[in-house]
Amino acid sequence: MFVKICGITNEEDALLSVAMGADALGFIFAAGSPRLMSSENVRDIIKRIPPGIATIGVFRNERPERVVEIVQRCGLSGAQLHGHEPITEVQWVRARLPFVIQAFAAHDRGIAAAAAGPADVVLIDSPAPGTGQVFDWSLAEGIPGGLRLMLAGGLNPENIAAAIAQVRPWGVDVATGVESAPGRKDARKLRRFISSAKEAGDALLAEPQNVQTLRPYDWDLDGEGNPGQSRDAERPGPPSLRIV
Repeated sequence: MFVKICGITNEEDALLSVAMGADALGFIFAAGSPRLMSSENVRDIIKRIPPGIATIGVFRNERPERVVEIVQRCGLSGAQLHGHEPITEVQWVRARLPFVIQAFAAHDRGIAAAAAGPADVVLIDSPAPGTGQVFDWSLAEGIPGGLRLMLAGGLNPENIAAAIAQVRPWGVDVATGVESAPGRKDARKLRRFISSAKEAGDALLAEPQNVQTLRPYDWDLDGEGNPGQSRDAERPGPPSLRIV
């Protein structure tokens, strides 16, 4: 189970999340968020992140040129588009970045067309993202197969196992559910959340029908020291990792 810890605001929480077993870190560049970060601070934090951890910039209705500029300036692995970006903008960003997550509200009818879209991962969130509100998980059950689905919205250490069992996502994303205060992560919540998510993910992987759709990333580089390429999808995953 791919676990992304979002809303990272400081180096301590970034390194703590990695130590607890996170696969990815999210840094928010959306105006109005209490977890808003500057390019300079994110770049400094990323310098301390070990190889193999995906680092994602989160944007909301930002100009695509600006998205690419910030991702490249900070040395991020990719971008998460968490607004109402049209497909043309998602395509434009994906053509210039190695990895893109596209977010949808749980009731958005556009999810059905996402399987043929340019994003590498589709994230399903509550209608009010960033609030920690849980949405009706049954809304995610009719999503077309073939998507790498990441579940977000009100997840926490208490409900993550049930959420994974019901929705059966490829990955999960959490911010407020592992915080002690806005922008500050709680070590105990992080440990419990990541451990529970990984255990629930392992249980899904044990089911034969899920072997191809839910297999985790292999973080190793290829034999020549280059980022590994996807072996079960047309597009590669984030830099320094490959999908197996």
